[in-house]
Amino acid sequence: MSIPGTPEQPADLVARLRSTFRTGRTRPLEWRIRQLRQLQALLTDHGGEIADALHTDLRRNEADARSGDIDNTLREIGHTLAHLEEWLRPRPVDVSGIFGPTATAATQYDPLGVVLIIGPWNYPVQLTLVPLAGALAAGNTAVVKPSELAPAASAILARLLPAYLDTDAVAVVEGGVEETTALLAERFDHIFYTGNGTVGRIVMKAAAEHLTPVTLELGGKSPVFVDRDCDLSAIAARLARTKFLNAGQTCVAPDYVLTDPDTARALEPALIEAIADLYGPDPAASPSYSRIINQRHFDRLAALLDSGRLVTGGQRDREDKYIAPTVLAAVKPDAPVMQEEIFGPILPIVTVPGLDEAIDFINKRDKPLALYAFTENETTKQRLAAETSSGALGFGQPIAHLRVPELPFGGVGESGLGAYHGQYSVTTFSHRKARLDVPLG
Repeated sequence: MSIPGTPEQPADLVARLRSTFRTGRTRPLEWRIRQLRQLQALLTDHGGEIADALHTDLRRNEADARSGDIDNTLREIGHTLAHLEEWLRPRPVDVSGIFGPTATAATQYDPLGVVLIIGPWNYPVQLTLVPLAGALAAGNTAVVKPSELAPAASAILARLLPAYLDTDAVAVVEGGVEETTALLAERFDHIFYTGNGTVGRIVMKAAAEHLTPVTLELGGKSPVFVDRDCDLSAIAARLARTKFLNAGQTCVAPDYVLTDPDTARALEPALIEAIADLYGPDPAASPSYSRIINQRHFDRLAALLDSGRLVTGGQRDREDKYIAPTVLAAVKPDAPVMQEEIFGPILPIVTVPGLDEAIDFINKRDKPLALYAFTENETTKQRLAAETSSGALGFGQPIAHLRVPELPFGGVGESGLGAYHGQYSVTTFSHRKARLDVPLG
């Protein structure tokens, strides 16, 4: 099959980009900086159009579109531009004790070659362009495959990326399963996939045919532990904002709450008030509340609404792909809503007697992409850090860690493989080569 919009076959496309890479064109620092600055220009020149596309796909308002997809991407690119030259410098290693004083050694970052970036639909600009920025900063060529489930965002990326970037080094392929499958049959030097574990396994199997390294940015059920004697109004406000942002379709959104029964009961009215403060008495009429990406995901989420006692929400409209911000209480560990990542606007509250049981509950399940806790107790913080495993650990503010480019972003176990952001992106898309020089004399 040919690439949509061109007569080019996938094999020819990859070969063309590999030919560009082999000329050395992408290696100079100046080329890398130029591409990153062009990405900045794309985002600043067309911010309004990008926001419109996100509204078309997800009913996301302009403020959230700019904050979530545009500003976060610009922050990452700016940080990379400020530090890239320093990151790329060879790192000397002292080998005089082994080979004598005239020997030298160092490590250097080498670009990998041709990389494939498969983007998701929930933040289709940020989660496609931030990996692309890392690939270009590392000196690679890249094939970008946006998600077909966000068609407006996919179309704008397909139109703008060739207009701003080196078309001999970056190509965009639109389409669905057929096009992705055809691309995965080719040999790449790295594959970066953001999405779910089911497709992640398909990507990894395809990559294994060529021994291609992969980065898998997946998801999972990110728990929130709420300790006793905390400010529940403040906690509810932060939970509501981060859980129901983008109608809950955020990979690091709080998935469920773990707390003791008394705190759970007190948290319920606080959450009702926090949701009303965010979206008013009728979230369906709020310009700040997004919609579910498609009716298939709507049906999946609607089937979970009976998993516990309804505290607030539950309203739905299939035609509008609307599910209200919903809180469920008295949720059993084996309830349907607790079996897989929710990825929607449903927040279950599960009660446990205390911290010991919360840790045990978390550790009996797949390792999450993030673990959050609201507590002022330093011992509790230390125990959660030492006795649990997760892609990230955040106290006091869910989701915020992904806005810090100095922190690696990635999962562990079922929630992902590898990490990126900032220097970690350059490391992901590079080979750290050892270099040793032992003089003959």
